[in-house]
Amino acid sequence: MLFEKIKSDILAHNSYIVGADGEAAVIDPRRDCLVYTNIAEREGMKIAKIFETHKNEDYVIGSRDLARPTGAEILHGAREEFGFGTGVREGETFSVGSLEIEVLETPGHTVESISLLLRDRSVSDDPLMVFTGDALFAGDVGRTDLAGEDKRREASEMLYESLHQKILPLPDGTIVCPAHGAGSVCGGKIGDLEYTTIGFEKSTNGLLSLPKEQFVERKVNERLYEPQYFRMMRKLNREGPPLIYNLPHLRAYSAREIRSLMDRGVQIVDIRSPTSFAGGHIPGTISIWRQGLPLYMGYYLNYEDPIVLVDDFNLDLDHVVRHFVRLGYDKIAGYLAGGFAAWFKQGEIVERSGTWSPSDLAENLDDPAVWVLDVRNVNHREEDGYIQGSHHIYVGHLEERIGEIPEDKRIVVHCDAGFKGSLAASILEKHGFRNVTNLLGGTFGWKAANYPLLKDEEKPLSVPPAM
Repeated sequence: MLFEKIKSDILAHNSYIVGADGEAAVIDPRRDCLVYTNIAEREGMKIAKIFETHKNEDYVIGSRDLARPTGAEILHGAREEFGFGTGVREGETFSVGSLEIEVLETPGHTVESISLLLRDRSVSDDPLMVFTGDALFAGDVGRTDLAGEDKRREASEMLYESLHQKILPLPDGTIVCPAHGAGSVCGGKIGDLEYTTIGFEKSTNGLLSLPKEQFVERKVNERLYEPQYFRMMRKLNREGPPLIYNLPHLRAYSAREIRSLMDRGVQIVDIRSPTSFAGGHIPGTISIWRQGLPLYMGYYLNYEDPIVLVDDFNLDLDHVVRHFVRLGYDKIAGYLAGGFAAWFKQGEIVERSGTWSPSDLAENLDDPAVWVLDVRNVNHREEDGYIQGSHHIYVGHLEERIGEIPEDKRIVVHCDAGFKGSLAASILEKHGFRNVTNLLGGTFGWKAANYPLLKDEEKPLSVPPAM
């Protein structure tokens, strides 16, 4: 039997290929899908079935792209009108060699969500593993807010029933294969486990032991962020995303060409480190470090205007392109040839943002001209504590709340370490703020330097003098 999990880094998306006797099936494929055909060719198998556990919100599904070279049948939940594939219902079974895949309808995260129960009939009639999509994760369950606040309670009730009537009654030894791992935005606190089982989840996942009323209330009041690009993902994944055939070819643009493109609305993304960005950058660019691209590009990039990358040495841009394609940004057009050095060697205007260390902020914390902006996830702020006198706006909501930030003060922005702070600084600069400083090290550095982090129930503490 073939079983392999394919992880898409940073997005924490899991897809799977299973097979036996020369046939294979893929569950929840990603858009750059040659990885599955390569595995199937290596194993001497033909991909015959492609399953989508749900329409997905955080990435463009890859079933249409994978079906084109393989001729495989696409199967998805029947409770949603899709523009492609075939709808399946509870109890339907599909053979892949000696493997049997049974459909379990498990709505809640989305109305059409299905889980897939796998048996290897050549060995046993007992369930071997279950592919749960976004219904059940390691240590967590799927979010129920994406259909809208007015349907959140109903979705939470459906998810409870799906878990307790369909998934948890499976044998304790059944291997659970979710569509996401730790770090995904599709759950609250997904555990960092490579694999889990029904029995392990029943004994360790606190949400599964809650009575229905408490479970529903917990899900109704759960605070999770929804990036703007989720709406585009739902549309594409319901109607059928466009085929990409190959990854986009990036054009190398000169510094003068970049300057000309800026007048025509190009979106320039600086993927360097926060320190590099602060030291000098092209005016009006957005700072998103490489590992942050899948998490934050969907908040600030549109799908209409071309995208150009700025790096130092333009290494491994193929991997960077995959991040854009997986989120549907097919207009990724090119990069600055020669890196950022080519820009300043051409004598172009260079913009800078300030940086402070924790001791710099401690020395100026009581200065009325300083306005400290915390751009972390609100849950991090409440659980880990906050810097005295700081104001909170999540980095993903900064643009829509830009009017709350004073223009006549020095804005010292911080996050956990400084990366989201660089993004926030770039957004503020794009909106005309010229006195912006990023706290390098963020709250991690602040705490490491022995400065206090407050919680709401605590009284303000005096900040010790800088050493």
